[in-house]
Amino acid sequence: MTHELWPAPRATRPVSATVAVPGSKSVTNRALVLAALADGPSYIAKPLHARDTALMATALNQLGATVEEVATEHGIDWRVSPGQFSGPATIDCGLAGTVMRFLPPVAALATGLIRFDGDPRARVRPMRAIIESLRQLGVEVDDEGRGMLPFTLTGTGEVSGGEVVLDASASSQFVSAMLLAGARYRDGVAIHHRGAALPSIPHIDMSVEMLRERGVQVDVAITSENEASWTVHPGAIAALDMTVEPDLSNAAPFLAAAMVTRGEVTIPDWPTRTTQPGAQLPQLLESMGATTTLTSDGLTVSGPETLLGLQANLKEVGELTPVLAALCAVATTPSTISGIAHLRGHETDRLAALATEINRVGGNARETDDGLIIEPAALHGADFESYDDHRMATAGAVIGLVVDDVRVEDIGTTAKTLPNFDQMWSTMLSQDNA
Repeated sequence: MTHELWPAPRATRPVSATVAVPGSKSVTNRALVLAALADGPSYIAKPLHARDTALMATALNQLGATVEEVATEHGIDWRVSPGQFSGPATIDCGLAGTVMRFLPPVAALATGLIRFDGDPRARVRPMRAIIESLRQLGVEVDDEGRGMLPFTLTGTGEVSGGEVVLDASASSQFVSAMLLAGARYRDGVAIHHRGAALPSIPHIDMSVEMLRERGVQVDVAITSENEASWTVHPGAIAALDMTVEPDLSNAAPFLAAAMVTRGEVTIPDWPTRTTQPGAQLPQLLESMGATTTLTSDGLTVSGPETLLGLQANLKEVGELTPVLAALCAVATTPSTISGIAHLRGHETDRLAALATEINRVGGNARETDDGLIIEPAALHGADFESYDDHRMATAGAVIGLVVDDVRVEDIGTTAKTLPNFDQMWSTMLSQDNA
């Protein structure tokens, strides 16, 4: 498939803007799942409306819940009413990890056949840990031995629950998936991670906190990054009305614009307390020379005179890697990013993709076993491929701010989690808050 090339706008002066980013995808999709499993209707205010969340809402409707749109002065909210789950149904997962991983444990509570499939690239994303976990609990899953999409699950209307041993080193979503549905299993679920280092623990913490907010008892025992357990006690999931906080990871490219142009960007409503991994952005940007300030107006990042490279283990915040790697590509000192081998199983092999595209624009990037080494280099214009990966596209946009003639392939893929990104980018560049 040939996608249109988007000429990345070149910044002609330091960016000076306030950018309001929409709600968190991670929170929105967890809230939708929990609302569909709850003991009554729930109201979700200021959710993210993007491809990943639309796929989740549609899938839950197909299973038997009711997700209704409610027009408000700030946009479209959702009212979710639980229902009796049943098949047959075919769930389109798109390229959304949260849909393909969170929903099979939910669908196991349905009666009948539920088929899961998605985009071509979704068919190469790791799924074996979820499939095998469900089989350990007695759920029938037919994947023809692939350990990937597509597969068919046959539900009986209940899951006995019990012990699950899995290797979640490829994605923390495997743990969250079992956590979110576990309280509805007859005996709850005890999840034991045994394997290589567990990535993105903040996302698991987010799942645990959202369950506890809804009255679910969850016990956590993390011995090491290689061995950890979570026990979800059986019981009702209380209905809960909530407001979704801004997506801090989607703020990353806009804050990066301040970094590369020596400008200043403010993100309103930045939470003072959150389990989102994006909360680590200020500290990471400060290590590259930024000045950050958190006030009642939001988080403000002022870019440095000299952009320094990054020395960091990003195991807990892997989703920030593409934009941070873009910053490293234009930095004045070398960068070493580690702890992110699991990114090879994301929307694309992000390590290979980042090294390829940074080098395509004249950079000096190479893969390591678990990350990237990026050396300073003189960059030049080129076509920056996105690989159907929203975060790769935003990385290309960041580089294009300071490098002439960068064209990003398929900027529209950003609609996966950030609709109208290109318009937001142009609006940011046209502002002058000085």
